[in-house]
Amino acid sequence: MLHILFVCTGNTCRSPMAKAIYEVKSREYGINSIFSSAALGFCDGEKVSKNAVVVCNEIGLDISGHQPRIIRERDIEITDIYVVMTSGHAETLMSIGVPKSMIYILGGGVPDPYGSDLITYRRCRRFIEVAIDEFCRLLKKKLDKGELKVNSNDRPYFGSDGA
Repeated sequence: MLHILFVCTGNTCRSPMAKAIYEVKSREYGINSIFSSAALGFCDGEKVSKNAVVVCNEIGLDISGHQPRIIRERDIEITDIYVVMTSGHAETLMSIGVPKSMIYILGGGVPDPYGSDLITYRRCRRFIEVAIDEFCRLLKKKLDKGELKVNSNDRPYFGSDGA
């Protein structure tokens, strides 16, 4: 099964929004996958951004229950595609051994809205919506042509204990 991990700095804004939007879009495109989101930076004790919750609610998505988490070794073991928000995130993943071919920079880079107003979060969400649609079109095309090497297991990113 295809495993996709959405990655940003703190897992409080961009990657949770991208994951929620991908969940809807992947169904529209008929893409069968397991997906999650995680942080490259410190996120212990953080909560999902209130403004991210608000702007997702505006399009019918509820991310209020999202719990930010840091990327884990288990993620590295099973991820087929890392969808990152910046080239810096891509460089960090490559520095820990993730091949460049497994990394996709969403929309060429998604500006971080952290700490900004609702207008900035709305802009960010709209950018992510367009970029996720583009990603899904590309992904569907590659899957249909058999051009992706896909993980052979169906193991989720975390078990019932959340670990």
